[in-house]
Amino acid sequence: MATNIVMPQMGYDMREGTVVKWYKGEGEEVARGEVIADIETDKATVEFEAYTSGVLRRIIADEGVSIPVGELIAVIAGADEVLDEIPTSSSDDPGDAVTPVATTSQKPNDIGETTAPVPPQDTRLRASPIARRLAQEKNIDLAVVTGTGPGGRITEQDVLEFVSPVATSGQQPNIPSSVGSGDKVELSRMRQVIAKVTSDSKREAPHFYVTAEIDMGKAMEFRRDINDSFPADNRVSVNDMVLKASSIVLGQYPKFNGSFQENYLQLNSSINIGMAIALEAGLIVPGINDCGNKSLRQIAAASKDLIDRANNGTLRNEEYSGTTFSVSNLGMFDVDSFAAIIFPPHAAVLAVGTVRQQPVVKDGQITVGQVMKATLSTDHRVADGAEAAQFLVEIKKLLETPVSLLL
Repeated sequence: MATNIVMPQMGYDMREGTVVKWYKGEGEEVARGEVIADIETDKATVEFEAYTSGVLRRIIADEGVSIPVGELIAVIAGADEVLDEIPTSSSDDPGDAVTPVATTSQKPNDIGETTAPVPPQDTRLRASPIARRLAQEKNIDLAVVTGTGPGGRITEQDVLEFVSPVATSGQQPNIPSSVGSGDKVELSRMRQVIAKVTSDSKREAPHFYVTAEIDMGKAMEFRRDINDSFPADNRVSVNDMVLKASSIVLGQYPKFNGSFQENYLQLNSSINIGMAIALEAGLIVPGINDCGNKSLRQIAAASKDLIDRANNGTLRNEEYSGTTFSVSNLGMFDVDSFAAIIFPPHAAVLAVGTVRQQPVVKDGQITVGQVMKATLSTDHRVADGAEAAQFLVEIKKLLETPVSLLL
């Protein structure tokens, strides 16, 4: 049976993707789980695995052409299977919309005959379906929009820039001379996406924050002891312990592993924790899947592998699209504490700072302790303050008795 392969949604905010490279050609056999293409999103290049076996009978998406999420990019079927009539490439219009610019209608002449239409010159525009829909919503003639995509193709961003206040007013805004007189820095596509996602999250999800100080003295000793017995390339970090503690507590408080929908709370059966990773181009939040069933050592290995592949641009689709909770750690930058913005559609995010030596009181005596501050940002539509406090206190307990991370 033929299987239509569509552009996957690799992230909450992804609307288009580009096939950077096909690893298989038409007529070649494909095994389920085999990497068949590299797909570029606004944030990174991700390996795309086939979700069925068969023969790659038809490649629809040409390399380098943006395709909307959900649009056909290829067909996998049996070698001799008869396929329905489908486009042969993305230039045949799965990812581009072809819009007439001008036509010459037939008009009757004096004796009732019609004259042949004059062949139009360059009468077709290339535009993505998203750009076409946006232009229709804004009542914009695509013929007056300049396309910056391949072959002059009009993209969503082209339409958005066309309808910006400066473009529509025809004049520069009244900005004081002391403002904006420096260089103009164009935002990367990733930075534009980050701006949109964070703005949407803060506007739509009512954030509230709870913070706790965690005594990390035993955790640091525990980490040192187990790392002495682990190979040098598979050592446990403080962040790995935070991920493990989070996975345990998420199993006890499933609300925080869910997401708010229109009129219900969607709980997730798998605990997939996203890690905020800072790349040169911006921030991404890929995840470690099934953390609830992974040991501390397995999480440590998966964490290191995820960071390496994030920097190499070889993340997989499911590592982008399936996260259910996230952890952001700025401890390596010597930050004491901060509050992170919830990554949609998550219900919460845990932000942790550095482990710092400071005076603490134990048994009525002042001594030097190792303390880490952790802040939980929570969607108030999902949970209340008392529930968030209980969740964070459970993480604190696990980190302060770290042997429990091995149970």
